[in-house]
Amino acid sequence: MSQEKAGKVAVIGSGSWGTAIAMVLSGKGVPTVLWGHNEEHQAALAKDRENQKYLPGFPFSPALEITSDLSEAVTNSEVICMVVPSHGYRAVFEQLQPYLQDGVRIVSAVKGIENNSLMTMTQVMEDVLDTNPKKESIVLSVLSGPSFAKEVAQGLPTAVTIGCSDIEDALKLQNIFGTKLFRVYAARDLIGLEISAALKNIVAIAAGISDGLGYGLNSRAALITRGLAEITRMGVAMGADPATFSGLSGLGDLVLTCTGDLSRNRSVGLKLGEGKKLPQILEEMQMVAEGVKTTKSVHDLMQRMGVDMPILEQVYQILYKNKDCSTAVTDLLTREFKVE
Repeated sequence: MSQEKAGKVAVIGSGSWGTAIAMVLSGKGVPTVLWGHNEEHQAALAKDRENQKYLPGFPFSPALEITSDLSEAVTNSEVICMVVPSHGYRAVFEQLQPYLQDGVRIVSAVKGIENNSLMTMTQVMEDVLDTNPKKESIVLSVLSGPSFAKEVAQGLPTAVTIGCSDIEDALKLQNIFGTKLFRVYAARDLIGLEISAALKNIVAIAAGISDGLGYGLNSRAALITRGLAEITRMGVAMGADPATFSGLSGLGDLVLTCTGDLSRNRSVGLKLGEGKKLPQILEEMQMVAEGVKTTKSVHDLMQRMGVDMPILEQVYQILYKNKDCSTAVTDLLTREFKVE
């Protein structure tokens, strides 16, 4: 396996996924620094040499640096991997962008769409960088695919995709991030990767609701299949390559998130199906379930784009209009028959 000679990589966000990515990089000898905004949490990471709060039981490489100083993390970094929740993404990126060097490669590993602006994370970065004199040299990219943080930290085989508008940039990042157990494919379809990554979380909530209601495997398979059709419909309307949705970031991540017990979004749906209310569910969760906020963004986006998305519409009604889960399923099943 060829390897791109990597300089310093800054991983921005020390939740479970950011920590897992930092462990992959530092474990293969890439100079890596892991940033988080909470000084107390970062101090605990540095002291314990593991993330006991979000990813316990997996010790850090001695080479992994920990900091809560954003300028220290970003300055002189050749690659920056953004792993902060979508609702805080813009604020963090605005803070770090003055420290960016010419030619820096920025990888978004976040699966969400910003509320209000309805922008993907690369679009948010383009918006923030609009007045930055270095913007023409900065390379934006996306990392996505079926990848639970715990399994990556365990060293279990995982395959993901990194996309850049220029395939040569994607190939360079592929070699920086890729290992024998963390297999990275290169692609060019940024918008397809981002749309599939964000919207699959909503379908996972729907699949969880179905499971929580006890509707069985047939129902779950139908939701995954028809959910993929809705995701593809939206992606193509936004200029994505339809083939992306049958790949790792599309079908791969959708199947994982809709069926895996480690899925936070499926867990939200399960609890909704079992009769719990959303505020209570979110209060009990330690980590962010991106699909909840993304549902609102996508509901606004589908209205703006005029895209028919009945499953995602019902998830929105359940999350934001307090619609009964069983009624939502009935409304889905009693719609007019369609041609597939």
